[in-house]
Amino acid sequence: MDRQRRSGEGGWRPKKKAAKKAPSKGWDPVAAWYDQLVGKGGSDYHQHVVLPATLEMLGDISGLRGLDLCCGQGVLVPELMKAGAREVLGVDASPRLIESAQRRFERDRAVRFVVADACAEPSPWADGHFDFAACLMAVHDVPDLPAMARNAAAALKPGGEMVVIFMHPCFRIPRQTHWGWDEGRRLQYRRVDRYGVDLEIPIKTHPGKGESSETLFYHRPLAEVLNAFGQAGLALFGCEELYSHRRSQAGGIRSKGEHRAAREFPMFLGLKLVRASD
Repeated sequence: MDRQRRSGEGGWRPKKKAAKKAPSKGWDPVAAWYDQLVGKGGSDYHQHVVLPATLEMLGDISGLRGLDLCCGQGVLVPELMKAGAREVLGVDASPRLIESAQRRFERDRAVRFVVADACAEPSPWADGHFDFAACLMAVHDVPDLPAMARNAAAALKPGGEMVVIFMHPCFRIPRQTHWGWDEGRRLQYRRVDRYGVDLEIPIKTHPGKGESSETLFYHRPLAEVLNAFGQAGLALFGCEELYSHRRSQAGGIRSKGEHRAAREFPMFLGLKLVRASD
């Protein structure tokens, strides 16, 4: 049975072939909420896990031109500039998030932003002149990952590198992965209810409130993610599994088991890719 047929099981929306429609505005409906949540410097996880890992995986970017794909309000940009990037272009589908980014960097001529759907082809910004690219926490937000991967490959010079960090598809699936506690063994475990199907999972931005906007989380099995980048001409040559920096209060009844689980189950997956030579 093929994946698309199986993905309809259990009440989740099946993955559908994309129809022609107006360009996506991404997270525009929830931009104010997201901008407040993440802010200028990024969330707690951005600051302690995602951003440090991105810079380490990118390596020396001094004097290089970079692309921040699905940049949101530009959380990564100041880190890239501090690391010595020559110039950075941020691309995002949300005009409101781009407006926030432009306000923060309006005096920096080495930083530009473009409102564009990362999945729309062809894309004028994907012109093959970038030395490196990064895409943080967005693989699971785009409906057409193969198209985004092709645009990323087209944006890079041959030999150009890209770092992608996203929620770990094996352990972090909204509504389908959960923490559990085994009292007999005194350990915390990770329960995975579903994994091997494509899922479109609605996420409410203000759960419990009468009015709540909604975004979609696109779960894809790991092989599908890797194949999307590989088929676009981006070869994998590095991988990092990133763990939470948070720990429960020491001395708690379950603290030892919770600390062990935090070291055993990664939250995010980081891929380092390189564009194959023409």
